[in-house]
Amino acid sequence: MHQKLATTNLPTQFGVFKLSVFSNKPTNKEILVMRKGNDIENVLCRIHSSCITGETFGSLRCDCGEQLNESLKLINLHGGILIYLFQEGRGIGLVNKIKAYFLQENGHDTISANQELGFPNDLREYSSVKEILGHFNIRSIQLITNNPDKLSQIKSLGIGVKKTINLPVSKSKYNSKYLQTKIKNLYHSITFKT
Repeated sequence: MHQKLATTNLPTQFGVFKLSVFSNKPTNKEILVMRKGNDIENVLCRIHSSCITGETFGSLRCDCGEQLNESLKLINLHGGILIYLFQEGRGIGLVNKIKAYFLQENGHDTISANQELGFPNDLREYSSVKEILGHFNIRSIQLITNNPDKLSQIKSLGIGVKKTINLPVSKSKYNSKYLQTKIKNLYHSITFKT
């Protein structure tokens, strides 16, 4: 059972959101929720896993910070909800993520680096999402994602996904291999900004 621990208004560069913090009993990690509006049907929804390198330090090796920012812009414009889960490095944790980065510098892609460290492609899970949406009486969502595995997991929880919204991302020399791996091996529906 997840419990709401605190709520406040959070002004950001993208707009003012209602920020709530929930406990996540199974993992003992908090869940952050940013919401705009009170719609309960066809609600714009981004389920986002933490990426301190991309979001805090502006790393160009991934598209995580860009996807977070673009999602908040959309939610500010149209209303919606962002559920922020602390699942660094596709669930392998910060230390192993940095080890994977080092392996990528030496020829591995993002998948083979995880495998070299003894992990599967993706350890993230989204079981808490249904309860969080239920807390806000949200009955159906428009899921903001490029990730078919996330979509599949969310649907398997019995959450009504009315539509999927893909986010175009920026391509550079730093993230090109990473993005191509996501497209080719993880089947992400990625389009590039021009």
